[in-house]
Amino acid sequence: MKDCMFCQIVAGTAPCLKIAEDTETVVILDVAGDVDGHMLAIPKKHCESLLDVDEETLAHLMESVRRVARHCVTHCGYQGVNLLHASGASAGQSVPHLHIHIIPRREGDGVDAWPSLPGAATSREAMAEALRMK
Repeated sequence: MKDCMFCQIVAGTAPCLKIAEDTETVVILDVAGDVDGHMLAIPKKHCESLLDVDEETLAHLMESVRRVARHCVTHCGYQGVNLLHASGASAGQSVPHLHIHIIPRREGDGVDAWPSLPGAATSREAMAEALRMK
């Protein structure tokens, strides 16, 4: 899609700082500048979110995420990574092209990548019944 920012990056018509690339995916440094090493893993094939991606594209994307995460830990001095993802505008997805945020982590880095949640309003039992796949 020519109006998709990530498709433009894949096509080479928009600038980016590439960290890794293979035939199916690209990993770039996020432009947000919010924390050192924040990257985005993007499938080259356009799909909006986790809800519409085919299995093969998702498998390639997750393998790229794992490869970059391992590189961060084994070669770059990090001890772990956070993965963040939003599917759909109501979940906070700002670019309608599937992407996984990779945030490399060090002990004591002060990054709070885990959201502060307001607390459940429904009992666990009721939620289990509502969500159970039948």
